[in-house]
Amino acid sequence: MKQDASRNAAYTVDCEDYVHVVEFNPFDSGDSGNLIAYGGSNYVVVGMCTFQEEEADIEGIQYKTLRTFQHGVRVDGIAWSPETRLDSLPPVIKFCTSAADMKIRLFTSDLQDKNEYKVLEGHSDFINGLVFDPKEGQEIASVSDDHTCRIWNLEGIQTAHFVLHSPGMSVCWHPEETFKLMVAEKNGTIRFYDLLTQQAILSLESEQMPLMSAHWCLKNTFKVGAVAGSDWLIWDITRSSYPQDKRPVHMDQACLFRWSTINENLFATTGYPGKIASQFQIHHLGHPQPVLIGSVAVGSGLSWHRTLPLCAIGGDHKLLFWVTEM
Repeated sequence: MKQDASRNAAYTVDCEDYVHVVEFNPFDSGDSGNLIAYGGSNYVVVGMCTFQEEEADIEGIQYKTLRTFQHGVRVDGIAWSPETRLDSLPPVIKFCTSAADMKIRLFTSDLQDKNEYKVLEGHSDFINGLVFDPKEGQEIASVSDDHTCRIWNLEGIQTAHFVLHSPGMSVCWHPEETFKLMVAEKNGTIRFYDLLTQQAILSLESEQMPLMSAHWCLKNTFKVGAVAGSDWLIWDITRSSYPQDKRPVHMDQACLFRWSTINENLFATTGYPGKIASQFQIHHLGHPQPVLIGSVAVGSGLSWHRTLPLCAIGGDHKLLFWVTEM
């Protein structure tokens, strides 16, 4: 008997608003729980969640909001800083957002009296991706519909600026070699830049448009994944600049691609909210079919838990969590 891969979320958390974006903190913050941030129409919520997969005495999910940050405008993207620490006194919460007004906001909080944010201005169109440098957290990279990738320091000064051939859709920093940056463009080209020489060192081609999302596999940095058109695509950058594997995945159009943080063969994709409700899928490279199909009427954002095979998606007034096997 074939197990039906389609299922509802394992856990949900109710929210006060439609959730546009959700991000687990990918860095170890020195606490047993997991920091998660999600963005709505005009605020960002930072919370802590623990799952029964990690602690036996928890039933399902334990969630607690730590702080709500007023944002004043719709939140489009969230990136965590590796400087975030819950085991320091006072604690440090640090993240940045991209917003509908084309600005980046850098938030710093001690979860008590100190709550500051700095505005980084320069993009002239929507910002599609942003990320902190994973080692020191002293720089932020962003890509935009304005055909640029920009590097900023925490003072808001641009330290580098790459002109792209089409809208920039995704940006990823190498986990170890922090002078290497991956930038994915809507025209199907993915380029790797050396930030020391500010030159492109390698490029990949999807041969499909529009490329909407790409992600560097942090468990194995020879692997890059993306969604373009209605397909997912995987590259092995040591072998070819063309995809090694690809498969149709979302009927209307694929939207997001994210590798699991713990398994180099596990990844998730989402499609645009369309005629079908099953626009969230988890895939394993060893399986011809998706290993999990999540039915979610409307969904935004996609993020993997740092240590579990568990995915979060934002929904209509809720966060949705799916768990899969390794």
